[in-house]
Amino acid sequence: MSTAPRRTAARPRPAARLPVLPVLLAAAALALPVGCAAPGELRDHGAVAPVTPSPARVPLWPSAPTASSPTPLEPTGSRSPEPTPQPVPDLTVPGQDITAVDVRALLTKDPGVTQDERRVLEPCPGCELRAPEFRDLTGDGRPELLLAVGLADTVVLHVYTASGDRLLPIHRVSLLKGFGAETVGTDLWLYEPTGSFRTGRLYRWDGVRLALADQKVEGIGPTQEPEPTPSAAEKPTVERPPGTGPSAVTGGGPVKPVAPSRPGGAPPSVGAGADPAVGKQPQPQPNTARPAPPSATPTAVPFPETKP
Repeated sequence: MSTAPRRTAARPRPAARLPVLPVLLAAAALALPVGCAAPGELRDHGAVAPVTPSPARVPLWPSAPTASSPTPLEPTGSRSPEPTPQPVPDLTVPGQDITAVDVRALLTKDPGVTQDERRVLEPCPGCELRAPEFRDLTGDGRPELLLAVGLADTVVLHVYTASGDRLLPIHRVSLLKGFGAETVGTDLWLYEPTGSFRTGRLYRWDGVRLALADQKVEGIGPTQEPEPTPSAAEKPTVERPPGTGPSAVTGGGPVKPVAPSRPGGAPPSVGAGADPAVGKQPQPQPNTARPAPPSATPTAVPFPETKP
């Protein structure tokens, strides 16, 4: 009797194992947020914001001379409110171009111009009509007209702006003849010397006129330097007669008096004649007594006795 061979089920082969460490590193790399760079590397933060340069200071009438003269400061709250500017009557702006305005006609028709200011239209001693300046002081991109009328002691500054084809006066101020002016962007700075100081006033457009926004005082006078202290080498020295002052001794020890020399080399006598206060011996006084005259009677001289 034949027996059929038994068939055994084939065992499944074990799956190949992947290395654990490379898999973890690959997963960590995928988990990093996109766009982050390692420390020390360059990063892209997008477009750079445009940088707006600071407005430059542009002087007005730079060739006009300036002078130093005192002027009082005007308190801001002491001025009465100004009326709303009204257009100059019977005057139009040709083509809405303020640079084409006739300055002489403006001075004649503007009610804010005084009779003294109108004297500049005729030969007037000490009067001056400066060339007009044009600066944008309202921020609308169009220039304003600045007109300076010089009199004997002062200068009146007028500022006009164009409203359509009409001309509006937006500022009027009386200044010293040696004033200075400049614009910084749409700001108007006016400077007046006050002795050793300079007063600066800032005017800005408030929607109606140029209003006083700030004022400051700057020192422009020379500063007095302190007098130099004389050094030890420059101090005067007082000379003393010999024997009355201390002499230089190495080491800074005490100074002992020196006894005067005596004639003939005689030793100093010690006793009651010494002067302890000074440390010197008294000097011998010369004998002023005259010798006695010789006697007329001879004196006997004994002979020596002889021994036998």
